[in-house]
Amino acid sequence: MKLPAPVSIKWIASLINAELLGNENAEATGINEIHSVEEGDIVFVDHPKYYSKCLNSAASFIIINKKTEVPEGKTLLVVEEPFDAYSKIVKYFNAFVPAKKMISDTAVIGKDTVVMPNVFIGNNVSIGNNCIIHPNVCVYDNCIIGNNVVVHSGTVIGIDAFYFNTKKNRNVWFKKMQSCGRVVIEDDVEIGANCTIDRGVSADTKIGQGSKLDNLVQIGHEVVLGKNCLIAAQVGIAGATILGDGVTLWGQVGVNKTIKIGDNAVVMGQAGVTGNIEGNKTYWGTPIEEFYSKRKELVFIKRLPEIWERVKNLSGTKNK
Repeated sequence: MKLPAPVSIKWIASLINAELLGNENAEATGINEIHSVEEGDIVFVDHPKYYSKCLNSAASFIIINKKTEVPEGKTLLVVEEPFDAYSKIVKYFNAFVPAKKMISDTAVIGKDTVVMPNVFIGNNVSIGNNCIIHPNVCVYDNCIIGNNVVVHSGTVIGIDAFYFNTKKNRNVWFKKMQSCGRVVIEDDVEIGANCTIDRGVSADTKIGQGSKLDNLVQIGHEVVLGKNCLIAAQVGIAGATILGDGVTLWGQVGVNKTIKIGDNAVVMGQAGVTGNIEGNKTYWGTPIEEFYSKRKELVFIKRLPEIWERVKNLSGTKNK
């Protein structure tokens, strides 16, 4: 999430009651998770396993729970509970504003766009030209929808991310990460009925131009779909996964988090994608394998009884 304007890191430190180490005169321009950080961003870390990754990331400001050597040009904000400090900053700059109307006065809806009855459109939503938003669609705050987009009934766009800070040494094991990202849907996209698209925790979830989603599709936080992707019914894609252009996922495919799927990859139905896969190939199964290799394997398995009978008969002939 980008801050509305550069903010003095001294002011941020006072907001979260942090001790400053390093460059105290810098200004923060955003707040992000580690996989999305850019120069000028604030990030948090509360586990030694990830100290090095955060300290050596692109982030300029690190909220941390231990004093350590400060990398050149960076600033540490030392607090007892980095997660709580991070959440306080997000809530301050991205405060919840209750809706008072079905269509917010701050929403912008383009020319010749049709919004059917019982549609909810939240604060600061932008919808382009020539779109059709069917009944009972819900578009949460700050989402962006391009031109020539069709969204079918019952779909919800911009739900909070299913993302929690987990520690088992406290009464509440799962503390929710406050979602401050957006959903961005590009031109010429069609989204089926009863789909759910989560907003990013701190960056954007993106649906690329020309992509088509069937009914009952779940898109996790900060997922990026390339252009002209085809996603069939009951597919679930976990957070921060990146699909290249022209990817096809057939029905009930499950995709793990933070992985990459190459351009024009095709994944057959009910497969489980647990790691990065190359583009321009067809895949199947769980764990996933190339489709044609897997098919040969299954053909061979089906022929095992026949092969076994031949072996037995051949052995009997030799014994005679």
